[in-house]
Amino acid sequence: MGEGRGDSFDCVSLERLKLQLLEEIHRKDVVQLSVVEIKHRIAELETKLNADNEGSEWKTRYEAQLELNDQLEKQIMSLEEKRKRIRGNPSDRLSSIRVYEQMSVDHLHSSSPDLSAPSHQESLNTLLKQLEKEKRSLESQVKDYALRLEQESKVYQRTNKERRTYLAEMSRGSGSHQVSKRQQIEQLPRMKENLVKAGRHNPVNQKIVNAKRGTVKKMTRSNHLPNFSDFRTA
Repeated sequence: MGEGRGDSFDCVSLERLKLQLLEEIHRKDVVQLSVVEIKHRIAELETKLNADNEGSEWKTRYEAQLELNDQLEKQIMSLEEKRKRIRGNPSDRLSSIRVYEQMSVDHLHSSSPDLSAPSHQESLNTLLKQLEKEKRSLESQVKDYALRLEQESKVYQRTNKERRTYLAEMSRGSGSHQVSKRQQIEQLPRMKENLVKAGRHNPVNQKIVNAKRGTVKKMTRSNHLPNFSDFRTA
């Protein structure tokens, strides 16, 4: 009778060891899943940190580009006003014409037109040279302004194109980051569900449940002591 109890205790001890081993294996799986989640969280934080740094750098570039664009627009408007003023309101050229008209009026009222004819011709030649000089100067200014306007326009178009490229890259990078983050988040519940399903259908885990039930029954039987009244009756 004592030997039977020893065998049962040895069996219980062996079942307990198996149960503890299986529980440790299950805990190991849970820890591995926790490690995966922690690594995923670290990757998210690193990605967010890099995105914040890149976003601040892009923001600085964008603000600098906006300021440069404003300056270029002001310069273009200033050059346009100068060009319109020179073409549409040539007050400097009118001064030479007024001088010529004044000379003609003085010549008509002169008492000796024959004597003043040579001087009048010289004045006309001088005026013509002055007008030609002013014309060349104005043409040179117009060409200079047109060239500067063309250069500033090219710079503006190039910077505006770069700005649009930067904005497109920022939008595309933000969209891909959100998609990748969403996919990673969606994969976590699937990993947990697969782990739970694997644990349910795993024969090792089924042995854990059976071992727990058998241990409880054996412990209940071994802990059931005989009543003292039985011994007294005997």
